[in-house]
Amino acid sequence: MAIAEAIYGAFSGIVKPVLDKWIPDAKDRLEAEQAVMKGMLSLDLAQMEVNKVEAASTSLFVAGWRPAIGWICGGAYLYTFILQPLLVFLITAFGVHLDVAQLPKIDASELSMVLMGMLGLGSMRSFDKLKK
Repeated sequence: MAIAEAIYGAFSGIVKPVLDKWIPDAKDRLEAEQAVMKGMLSLDLAQMEVNKVEAASTSLFVAGWRPAIGWICGGAYLYTFILQPLLVFLITAFGVHLDVAQLPKIDASELSMVLMGMLGLGSMRSFDKLKK
């Protein structure tokens, strides 16, 4: 029901005023509104079918992009918060003559947006599954 409400909200906020302005006859305007709504709903239904096919796929190139992004973010966090500080400690502790400032640094703030978005969407999906 939320999708239909969102579509109707977009429709009444954007499309309806345009139709009101350009189609003065109420009957013709109603037919045009129905045609636009039917088109918008058919696009949403087509996208849902694509989503179902992608979700059912076992190919890493189709269904594996979400896990890949998760692994990339997880690996970057592992390096940023555990490995890189540990390397700095070990280099310093063993007296290795290496400029620790030359170790690569990853900007975790940019990764946080991606990771937190994925975690939020994942928890929403889990909540939806629980509700059925």
